[in-house]
Amino acid sequence: MQMESRWVICCLIILVTLSVYWQVLGHGFTGFDDPEYISQNVHVQDGLSLPSIIWAFTSLEAGNWHPITWLSHMLDVEMFGMDAGYHHFTNVVLHIFNSIIVFLLFLRITGRFWPSCLVAFLFSLHPLHVESVAWASERKDVLSTFFWLVTMWCYVKYVTHKHFGWYLGVILAFIAGLMSKPM
Repeated sequence: MQMESRWVICCLIILVTLSVYWQVLGHGFTGFDDPEYISQNVHVQDGLSLPSIIWAFTSLEAGNWHPITWLSHMLDVEMFGMDAGYHHFTNVVLHIFNSIIVFLLFLRITGRFWPSCLVAFLFSLHPLHVESVAWASERKDVLSTFFWLVTMWCYVKYVTHKHFGWYLGVILAFIAGLMSKPM
């Protein structure tokens, strides 16, 4: 398919996903995990300060080591303060990126336009993603998915081009994914 068709599908993915998840801008923090991760976490509330960044890489708070997730919450605080709606909206934006990458990745792997569109829209709108997208402290899920998809993208590029830079991209994206959600 032509490049214009890809752009149209990417724009449709954005519009459809936003139409479903736009309402999260009005949501507050929940009483489950959000206090520990965001709303009552003094390190996160400090934003991107040197002590908070060090804490992110050394903390096992909430029973997990996921510094990329902590840093993303801190970045949200830097950009939006403690407005819960924008913390949720960051998850929506990450989910939109993930859905677009799914479309482009499947198109690259299969070369089939319409099946790739279907997979991307099913990924974007599947009910199993609601918790990850609409719950602020589930940022770790959309972040790890993002880095997993980037890992896959870099691997496909490496296999087709055999350039060390793409292999390095595989390793770095994989590490970032593990630093987002230990699975």
